[in-house]
Amino acid sequence: MPEIPGLTNRVFSITSTKEFNDLAVEIFHFQFKKNITYREYVENLGLNLDKIDTPNQIPFIPISFFKNHTIITGTNNYDHIFTSSGTTGKNTSKHYIRDLSVYEKSFRDTFTIFFGDIKQYVILALLPSYLEREGSSLVYMADKLIADSNHSESGFYLDEYEKLISVLNELKIKGKRVILLGVTYALLDLAENYHLNFPELIIMETGGMKGRRKEMIREEVHEKIKKSYGVPQVFSEYGMTELLSQAYSNGNGEFTCPPWMQVLIRDVNDPFSILKPNCTGGINVIDLANIYSCSFIETQDLGKISMNNTFEVLGRFDNSDVRGCNLLIN
Repeated sequence: MPEIPGLTNRVFSITSTKEFNDLAVEIFHFQFKKNITYREYVENLGLNLDKIDTPNQIPFIPISFFKNHTIITGTNNYDHIFTSSGTTGKNTSKHYIRDLSVYEKSFRDTFTIFFGDIKQYVILALLPSYLEREGSSLVYMADKLIADSNHSESGFYLDEYEKLISVLNELKIKGKRVILLGVTYALLDLAENYHLNFPELIIMETGGMKGRRKEMIREEVHEKIKKSYGVPQVFSEYGMTELLSQAYSNGNGEFTCPPWMQVLIRDVNDPFSILKPNCTGGINVIDLANIYSCSFIETQDLGKISMNNTFEVLGRFDNSDVRGCNLLIN
């Protein structure tokens, strides 16, 4: 049972900046009281909690804490554990999920906001490295969206490139609306070996070279994909193991968050200082869907926000771990 009645519904019913700000502050105080690790972290900062009444004043927990601590708000019971891909010999992040229905509500509502009715699409998932391990939140999301689409052609692909191209050609002839969700290196592998003229295809790259290819700037990756698939743009997803929400870009490199998610940019030299729009710094994420873990996360990504609250991902801190997502640099 939730400690705050109706909290989940309130998160996914936000319609204004004021509602977001008020609920963010409320969830901060809730998590401070009910999350042992987060409370210890905040207490060590010596902050006056009575003065925290806006999101800009809320302390963000370093994302590395998900590797070495159990980040749970409230009871220690949980439904599931999502794990990051990491690299050999590295600790992986663990996101303890108390209620999987919150994650499902988040990604389903976000999909509807950005793309409309899932049943209008065939969903094809080219996620080889994620399918080869357990605990991927991306695979979990893709699996549910594939089922929700209710199309017999929807499904996962490991490395069956020839079969995937054949299916895409058939779907193009049938006039079907298709979303191809893929890890970046696999989309590039496919692009270099096959060509397809399918302008209506929505290609959604999730980031990630996984050490399989040299790092490339986003524009170079997108140009290769656009030329090979015959599409006018490449969409992108910004998500990670430690978040239950995703932001999407429609090809211009600017990500938009759902109403219950917000990005702030911190000063790289003063992590407790929030920068104004159009300044480059570290990306902090407020994900109110993280009700029962921590909603306030200091990532190792670099970026900037615009005046209209979209944001760009410009790279990663030099000393940060190589991760499965968000490895493209500008």
